[in-house]
Amino acid sequence: MASGSASAEARLAELGIELPDVAAPVAAYVPAVTTGSLIYTSGQLPFVSGAMPATGKVGDGHGLVPADDAKDYARLCALNALAAVRAELGSLDRVVRVVKLVGFVASDPAFTGQPGVVNGASELIGEVFGDAGKHARSAVGVAVLPLDAPVEVELIVEFA
Repeated sequence: MASGSASAEARLAELGIELPDVAAPVAAYVPAVTTGSLIYTSGQLPFVSGAMPATGKVGDGHGLVPADDAKDYARLCALNALAAVRAELGSLDRVVRVVKLVGFVASDPAFTGQPGVVNGASELIGEVFGDAGKHARSAVGVAVLPLDAPVEVELIVEFA
């Protein structure tokens, strides 16, 4: 967890994390919207350099994305969401608190481990923001996501 004195930007550097460029929207929307002192990100997919590292439904068995891999992809989604927040604010140091994280998991009908998958995103937020990263959350299983992504994450953050 980040110490009280470490800024979010300094914490990223300590963790060896470089945020990616903001992912280009795949439809008619913008990566993030600011209203009042809140930023709402659009759902972010696990793009790495513009490519999806894996596609398909999460679950156990042949042809499915393993939950541990999906957890890593949720972390990538959160990095992409943070990139969208930074693009709006200029610096993550302006974030006062992460209010809510919503994670969607494209799930095989028998898969019920959505919370563990979305922990990949939640744990990253905690590493970067410490106590300010403690957030409300939903982890939702869905039939399919855009571009056949295994996970998608969106954030709501408060800033000053």
